[in-house]
Amino acid sequence: MKYSIRDAEAKDMAQVHRLIKELAVFEKEENAVEVTVEDLKRDGFGPQKLFHCYVAEANGDIVGMALLYPRYSTWKGPIIHLEDLIVTEAVRGSGLGAALLTKVVEHGYQLGVRRINWEVLDWNDPAIAFYESRGAKVLRDWNVVHLDEKGIKTFLNKL
Repeated sequence: MKYSIRDAEAKDMAQVHRLIKELAVFEKEENAVEVTVEDLKRDGFGPQKLFHCYVAEANGDIVGMALLYPRYSTWKGPIIHLEDLIVTEAVRGSGLGAALLTKVVEHGYQLGVRRINWEVLDWNDPAIAFYESRGAKVLRDWNVVHLDEKGIKTFLNKL
């Protein structure tokens, strides 16, 4: 398969949104996606850009994406967080995921970040094996903590 990777544009967000929904199904959370195409356009391409996105194109279709944003570590300094790297099911195993991850790592290197973070589900053994083979450390002794909208309200109501 021949593909190209480029910076995403606002007009790509409908196809990026489709990939996000596909990932949610893969992760057994198909009803969890709340973000809209309009949110993605505003947040990635509006006056206050909240994320950077790369897309992979093949035959005019977007078949993969990587969405990342800056963070700051009190121990390391500037880092980036890779929120999602998605390759549509039809092209998984083609090397596209590795190419997208390489693009993210190159981006981080150019920015001079000291670390790149992301999460992987504990049952996604192929992804874990791939990340570790490339030098990533999968920290199995840390738990991810989320406070969703309902949790935020609950937290504040307990004050």
